[in-house]
Amino acid sequence: MSHSTDANTTDTTPALLVTRNGVARVQAALRARGLDGWLLYEFRGQNWISAELLGTGWTTRRSFVTVPAEGDPVALVHAIEGAAWRHWPWERRSYAGWKEMEAAVANLVDGGGRWAVEFSPGAAVPTVDLVPAGTLELLRKAGVEPVSSGDLVSLFFSVWTERQLMEHRETAEKIASIARASFEEAAEAIRAERPHSEGSLTRWVLKAMERDGIVVDADTHVAVDAGAADPHYAPDGEGETIGADQVLLVDLWGRPHGKAVFADQTWMGFMGSTPPDEVIRIWEIVRDARDAGVELLERRAASDEVVRGYEVDACCRAHIAEAGHVEHFIHRTGHSMDRKLHGSGPNLDDLETRDDRILVPGVGFSVEPGIYLPGEFGVRSEINVHYGEHGPEVTPVEIQRDLFTFEV
Repeated sequence: MSHSTDANTTDTTPALLVTRNGVARVQAALRARGLDGWLLYEFRGQNWISAELLGTGWTTRRSFVTVPAEGDPVALVHAIEGAAWRHWPWERRSYAGWKEMEAAVANLVDGGGRWAVEFSPGAAVPTVDLVPAGTLELLRKAGVEPVSSGDLVSLFFSVWTERQLMEHRETAEKIASIARASFEEAAEAIRAERPHSEGSLTRWVLKAMERDGIVVDADTHVAVDAGAADPHYAPDGEGETIGADQVLLVDLWGRPHGKAVFADQTWMGFMGSTPPDEVIRIWEIVRDARDAGVELLERRAASDEVVRGYEVDACCRAHIAEAGHVEHFIHRTGHSMDRKLHGSGPNLDDLETRDDRILVPGVGFSVEPGIYLPGEFGVRSEINVHYGEHGPEVTPVEIQRDLFTFEV
């Protein structure tokens, strides 16, 4: 479900790279990394990171922007796209034909050098691998040595603002309350002999989120038993009936407006008063793996040591491996969260990729280990973390400690 942004909540803060202070901050980071500059390429929304940083919105022709380590930025845009760039305070050059464009790109980088670009060697970090291979060839022909902008993206795109953190806290508590209530709703329906289907409980959750102002990109996964063993399960039609003695998973996420960051949580319950021992055992393994990841973040912050995304995944995965279920943990431990649900900052991942980016202060992400037993049931516990100057802040405030159980 998606709604337009309410005018009262629109963030009118100018894009980072159209402000003198923003450019100065980026240039300091470039100099610290020994880079000649940051080269931002965009075409039809392919590089949403570039579009956000430049404040361009939708464009239909290729654009190139250089932010040198010293000096003012320069934009190279197509001659018909002037309206999309009228907010641009720095020099703007134009081209019309492809030959003119290629010559202008070479001129733009002034002989080449080491430039940060949204790409990832070997596609190791797909969320920043946004500049096409052909465009990279064009840049190399102009003398550019592309260097992944991954760390710059973390610092200048994925770090949350104070407002985003405040709104995330509020949204996280609302989502946690809705999640708890959804289990009560499912249990009450069973008691009243009008049980929910996965589809009807999904609609109940979505309506509750809309009521509480979580109206942008809001969605949920509701799954019982074998469906919960599929991390990205979607029911066929109404899905399964939610009945007594079933494992129930509710995963829900959303945000109040388009400039906010997400809150994304997964909660677990059993529709009965006495869960099987195996269900309790799996829940406790997953919960403790989740907590082990948070404890690693706390230790590193307390000792002022850096921590990289893959290290948190490896920590959680080791706990599950020790319990004999590593083959049933089939996704990364957590994803970056910013203005996209699966953001462009560091992921907690040493499985799908090896994300060795540093968790810089201000980024946010999920922590969501899981164990999935095909044909039986699955368990996932998902919380969110803002990695602040003083360490990790977990949301919601009261995370799930025990499996929910109900008299039905």
